[in-house]
Formats: sequence, structure tokens, C-alpha cells
Amino acid sequence: MTARVLIADDQEMVRAGFRMLLDSQPDIEVVGEAGNGEEALAVARRQHPDVVLMDVRMPVLDGIAATRQLISDPSVDTRVLVLTTFDLDEYVYGALRAGASGFLLKDAPPEQLIDGIHTVAAGEALLAPSITQRVIHAFVSLPAKPQPMPELDELTAREREVLELLARGLSNAEIASQLVITQTTTKTHVARVLAKLRLRDRVHAVIYAYEVGIITPGETAVGTRR
Repeated sequence: MTARVLIADDQEMVRAGFRMLLDSQPDIEVVGEAGNGEEALAVARRQHPDVVLMDVRMPVLDGIAATRQLISDPSVDTRVLVLTTFDLDEYVYGALRAGASGFLLKDAPPEQLIDGIHTVAAGEALLAPSITQRVIHAFVSLPAKPQPMPELDELTAREREVLELLARGLSNAEIASQLVITQTTTKTHVARVLAKLRLRDRVHAVIYAYEVGIITPGETAVGTRR
């Protein structure tokens, strides 16, 4: 399946470099470019890309604000992969809370960017390896402020177990091993958890679990993996 991509970056040479790389891939189609957040929104609403490569620092409207508006727009069904030269925590958290499905640094190897596009287009979440642990540990260090979430009552006991293990960073294979179930069953449980809680992906499941107090500060987390 071909992934349709929109490139949003305020530097024309950067956009040209990304386009050259992506145009060389038989299963990726660049459907547009944008030099700022407002242009990105306009092009996305017109072209309906599968993935938007979104720069953080752009004029007129920055990438975090553009991501928030794009994800909240019911007329557009697209996912956002944030790209930046900065790996500062404020950008990571801002992007994730705005609804981004991935976060990569611009100096990532080309193959990592290509894999990232396919991962996000397929509905999975992606964080740069250098960022993953920092995201989890940051939530561990925050004061506990559990929020009542009535949708938790929709989960079965098994699904709550799966959510907790997701929040601890276990892969499907590790969850299956710990719960003594098959990986196929694990995948089904994960899908149901995300659907019932209306979460976009595994990264947002981690954030949710910390926010509602399923995992509390001080508990061990091992990172987020697909």
C-alpha cells in the first residue's frame, strides 16, 4: 500500500531533500509541501495525506499548534510524524499531547525515516530511540494526580492487565509471555483497549495510564516499543 505524505518545513532545501528521498521509494508518494503550519493545514485538508511530516519551528503557525488543529479536525483522517533538530522535552510532550503519532530527529538515518512513515501510516506509534526512555521517565517523576475516567469501567480485568503492561513498556511478545496467552490474543486485547479508551496508539496508552494512576510515579517502566 502506498503511503501518501505531506512535507511541512519552513526550509525549502530541507523539503527538497525529503522529497528527493521519498520520491525514490516505490511505496511512498509525496502529495504536497508546506512552508508553515497554516499552509500544512490547508494542503492536508485538500490532499488528505496518510502522514504529515511536521516540523516544529515554523512561522505563522508552529508544528505543535498545527498538529493539534489537524488531529482535532474531523474532516481529515491523517497522522502526524513530527521531525525536528531539537529533542527538548517540551517539544516531545507538546507533540504527543497534540496528537502526534511519532517523533523523530532530523538527523535520523534515511531508512529510519522511511520505516517511520510506514509505521505511522499503518496506525502504530513511533518515538526516536533517544527519546523513548526520557518520555517514560518524565512521567514517572511527575507527582501523581489520578483523573477519574469512567471509560476504564468498560475494560475487562484482562484488558486492564494488558493496559498496565503496555504502560510498563512491554512488547506484545512480552505481554503474551507474562499473561501466558498467545501473541494473537494479545494483539486483540491491545486493539480492544485502544478502541474502548479511544486512544490513538500505544504511546498515548502509556500517557493515559500515568494520568489516570494505573501506573504511579516511582514504578519501573522499561520504555515503549511496538
